[in-house]
Amino acid sequence: MTKKLNVCLSPALIPLYNVEDYIVVIVDIFRATSSICYGIENGVTAIIPVSEVEECAAYREKGSDFLLAAERDGKVVEGFDFGNSPFSYTKEKVEGKTVVLTTTNGTHALHLSRSARRIVIGSFLNLTALCNWLKTQDENILLVCAGWKNNFNLEDTLFSGAVVDQLKDFKLDDPAIAANDLYQIGKHDINQYLKKTSHSERLKKLGIEKDIEFCLQVDLTTAIPVLEGERLIKL
Repeated sequence: MTKKLNVCLSPALIPLYNVEDYIVVIVDIFRATSSICYGIENGVTAIIPVSEVEECAAYREKGSDFLLAAERDGKVVEGFDFGNSPFSYTKEKVEGKTVVLTTTNGTHALHLSRSARRIVIGSFLNLTALCNWLKTQDENILLVCAGWKNNFNLEDTLFSGAVVDQLKDFKLDDPAIAANDLYQIGKHDINQYLKKTSHSERLKKLGIEKDIEFCLQVDLTTAIPVLEGERLIKL
């Protein structure tokens, strides 16, 4: 039986899928899943994704072993160690640490997908490693685009198209075909193509164009973060 490769274009559409029938790949290119991949590559012991800022803050009571990362609307929430810029996840800062993370879109999409057979994290940073692993799996795959506040976005969909491009033997749904078509348009200069995205504009206003460039580097890492219980660890 041919395995399915489906793309969910927004967290709002997750209820339309039986996520328990899939390995789910969470995609939030600007910036949560890129930062998670970079952090896991750089020796984070675990990243604990939580939905709400209050849940993240509650870890303060649990001791100094936790780094607390909270982002809303692209900005670090006041009083937290950092947000979801990949530059916060360098080896010097995170090696051997446990990070508790909440973001506007990425952690939201992850929590809605929790009944999946398995949850892994995808970004351009680990694109080839992720695709090579997905090819070896005997399960249907669902790429969940985190979008922006439940709306469709270009960057997560274009990344999904890049995955579709490498997984030729799967049966695709219409969103997967559309995502791949989008990738064919943008693949020769992804950075230039994604300059038109609304999220890119949002981040530029915050003065963090460097984050955008960083998140669009292909195959900077080989680590695949996987959810085990409440924690994202290295596969």
